[in-house]
Amino acid sequence: MQSTTFPHVPHDRSSARYALFRNVENAPALRQRIIKASTMQGRKGELEKEAVNFAFIDARLVAIHQAILADSANPSGLKTKSVHSEVLFNLNPTNNITEALRNYGISDTSTDLVVVRIGSPDVPDNAIQELMKDVVIGNIVEPFETELEQLTDWGLVKRYFKLSTEPALKDLEGQAEREAVDKIVTSSVAMKSVGQ
Repeated sequence: MQSTTFPHVPHDRSSARYALFRNVENAPALRQRIIKASTMQGRKGELEKEAVNFAFIDARLVAIHQAILADSANPSGLKTKSVHSEVLFNLNPTNNITEALRNYGISDTSTDLVVVRIGSPDVPDNAIQELMKDVVIGNIVEPFETELEQLTDWGLVKRYFKLSTEPALKDLEGQAEREAVDKIVTSSVAMKSVGQ
């Protein structure tokens, strides 16, 4: 699990913890659990919402982990119902939250997830990791960056960011193209909050 602290953000949202889970076995059940938790009422509902209080990102669509960090550091007001849905919203190049959840969130076919928890740095990293492992049936893998890069579906990233006809990518191939896409995606995520 990785951990990053943002001192310029309010204390209760100044820490981002994230882990890459491979071979996820419970994606359909987890997706249904998230949907059910969002409608539950009372104390039981509060406990269930807290249990799934993460951003679950389809790992195939994260170009580089810097995009997650750029998004997590966004100190502006929320445009969605939670800080974790905001992570998914800001990874999406458009302002359509439904599209963001559909494209970047957990699906019934997800097998690799980046799980993100935004919160207070007062909670120990190992406690957050245990909470993640209580919810996701899969294997946490390291090193994060190397594993994530191997999972990225570059064609899908280019499609969602409408980069298929991007002139800057026209003569690039392989690693050079991926690095250029990384830069475009990271800049887009970082700039999204500025433009809104």
